[in-house]
Amino acid sequence: MGDAAHAESLEHEVYSRPFKVEPEFEFRQTPTNYRGFPDGDKLPDKMKVWLVQDTGKNYGGVVARSHGFTDSPDAEILALGFNRGKEYGAVGVGRHGNILQWGYSAPPSKMTQAGKNFFLNCICYVHRFDGKAPLVRRSSSHRMNAIRLAALIDRIKDESFFSSTFSPDLKKKYERDPNGLVQYYRDDFELIYRDRTFQIDNELKSLGINSNRSIDTLERLISLLKDDTHADTARLLLARYMNQSFESPAQWQSWLEANRDRIFFSDVGDYKFLVAPEGYLDKKEPVAF
Repeated sequence: MGDAAHAESLEHEVYSRPFKVEPEFEFRQTPTNYRGFPDGDKLPDKMKVWLVQDTGKNYGGVVARSHGFTDSPDAEILALGFNRGKEYGAVGVGRHGNILQWGYSAPPSKMTQAGKNFFLNCICYVHRFDGKAPLVRRSSSHRMNAIRLAALIDRIKDESFFSSTFSPDLKKKYERDPNGLVQYYRDDFELIYRDRTFQIDNELKSLGINSNRSIDTLERLISLLKDDTHADTARLLLARYMNQSFESPAQWQSWLEANRDRIFFSDVGDYKFLVAPEGYLDKKEPVAF
């Protein structure tokens, strides 16, 4: 990543308090690397950006992949980094718990005035999360990587890559058809999970459930524990997507009602429904200036 950020998400408070961030916009040619990722062909020829720093370089900083960055309520994107290595949408500046991830590399003396104000605002903002360590430690790969990597199956020769990404059956079926494998995962995107390799949850699909990461899915599985026809499948799926385990449907229902407002699903957190601690999601009031 170089000097610029994409001109999105400028409505966030880090662009207005305590200092007004007034970016100067310009249009730049869309990086060729963006085209190599899913849907990259749909991007415009030029993209609107603003300078955070002014080194004249298109390298030196670091962006984080966008996929999975915000699949827990303790993380948010503050600026998309204009970059020459990863996908459009990669994170130049973000917050994860009480950690500010600042991807730009220049010292303040090389920042634009808008960049300086943005940097100071980000520091003030992250202070509101003091003591709130990140909820999720990365232990798996986001489902979007199934599509991203499927597009590369005819280019990758390392067999160990396939053993930890796609099942042998899928590798054999789509070995010369990356577009077919991409479509296979696109068709059931909301049912992708990872168990050594990227899988489609056919057990959920057999129940007529079309997403594994919706709170409605969790409610449905708990209700099916009372149905003798589907109880075994429901228990199997709850074990797949939950760290908790209870003996009876009533205990499951009680847990759900007590924690509903704090439940979230995380792909990178091993494809699990997780619960934020009580009070974690409450924000401190902004510091008065």
